[in-house]
Amino acid sequence: MDPPRQTLLQMHGICKAFPGVQALDDVSLDVGRGEVVALVGENGAGKSTLIKILSGCYRADAGEIVLEGRRLGHYSPQQAQQLGISVIYQEFNLAGPLSVAENVFVGRQPRTRIGAVDFAQMRCRTQEILDSLELPLDARRLVETLSVAEQQMVEVAKAISFRSRIIVMDEPTSALTEHETATLFGLVRRLKRQSVSVVYISHRLEEVFEVADRVVVLRDGRNVGGMPIAEATPAGIVHLMVGRELKEMFGKQAVEPGEPVLEVEALSRAASGVRDVQLTVRAGEIVALAGLVGSGRTEIARAIFGVDRPDAGRIRVGGRPAAIRSPREAIRAGIGLMPEDRKEQGLFLILAVRENVTAASLGRLSRWGFVQSTAERQVVGSLINQLDIRTPSQEQQAQFLSGGNQQKVVLARWLALRPRMLLLDEPTRGVDVGAKAEIHALMGELARRGVGILMISSELPEILGMADRVLVVRDGTIVGRLAHAQATQEAIMHLATGGQ
Repeated sequence: MDPPRQTLLQMHGICKAFPGVQALDDVSLDVGRGEVVALVGENGAGKSTLIKILSGCYRADAGEIVLEGRRLGHYSPQQAQQLGISVIYQEFNLAGPLSVAENVFVGRQPRTRIGAVDFAQMRCRTQEILDSLELPLDARRLVETLSVAEQQMVEVAKAISFRSRIIVMDEPTSALTEHETATLFGLVRRLKRQSVSVVYISHRLEEVFEVADRVVVLRDGRNVGGMPIAEATPAGIVHLMVGRELKEMFGKQAVEPGEPVLEVEALSRAASGVRDVQLTVRAGEIVALAGLVGSGRTEIARAIFGVDRPDAGRIRVGGRPAAIRSPREAIRAGIGLMPEDRKEQGLFLILAVRENVTAASLGRLSRWGFVQSTAERQVVGSLINQLDIRTPSQEQQAQFLSGGNQQKVVLARWLALRPRMLLLDEPTRGVDVGAKAEIHALMGELARRGVGILMISSELPEILGMADRVLVVRDGTIVGRLAHAQATQEAIMHLATGGQ
């Protein structure tokens, strides 16, 4: 049995409120030296707020933070780093044109006796840190030439250069391949051996069981449970996260497909690598595009929606030819697209929920060129209730919503148009298990109403749980078609990789 770990960090009775929202209510978090604590919860549960308080970005309304027995007062993010607290966010804080060493020591470069930057010493010290973590990186490499996983390693090296005692990793594998994820887990274990503590935030429960010593669950801004990972089960954690049993993660029931709502023939676009795509989606049917990252799935959806104008091909919607050369024409034909990157491509982050929801349907809500505000609010209010979008009001800026609720706002925009056909690109990426179940249930309900859905997903369990048919994409074209009964992870990957 492992000896009990010495407590490094104690956050007790933390409270934080924003206008209209009690983000944290009497939350506590303890972390032992050299311990990996997984912090989990639905989007909006309070994880990010708690971490921003720990990092000095926010000031708690009540509660205390104790680090190695020392009670901390108010401190800034810079002071947090000096105290040995580092946070690695999903969006890295790195300068691409600079070297690894320059990024690690940015703003505090070692100097020569005449005051010039001592590049030799900086590279040497950086390489020592990289070598101590067994990271296969050269301190002289430019960060812009590194992969996402390697950039993440640079962030860890930067944290170690501050002599960090506790490192927070926020969704660290969201953009990593399976191999890169395994490399990250090895790095976390090396940090443990060096007595560095890690707070690991993830929506992926399989990662929690792989890397964590203990799990702490937040729900609606409160602690609802914590336990050693050896005593935890996936079902138990999910129950704590959502406050209910999730016996069925996938809300798809059998629906008798109707007539074709989308027919694509010989669709090609050389600039995107899309070539000779043939597919049909019928009313009430969910068809999945499966394949490896870079296989051309997103490019196919963008060509259908008119984001990228195809070079050749024919599209019919509801049995009628549709000349789709732009998203405007796709919308007029009754097609909606939920893009892969909701923040960059799907939302107007500084606009209100109301404005985001009605952005594509203002024509229907206007008379004589003026938006009918009463009708607009009724539509938005109805969709907020239908999708259970958690927002203080219709006027809340989209940027302040959790990831799952942002995803629902994008869905609401298309539901306001009553579409025939939806293109959903990674509809549950980056959302928690509760929001996933809600989005799956909504997809199932849309199928029951006769909406056709073309879904792109990198999660094979989601594809197998939701799709009536699976189309496997490789090198920009469809290389395999599987009925629901034929679709297995092995069959999909065999086609996706070109296995013989």
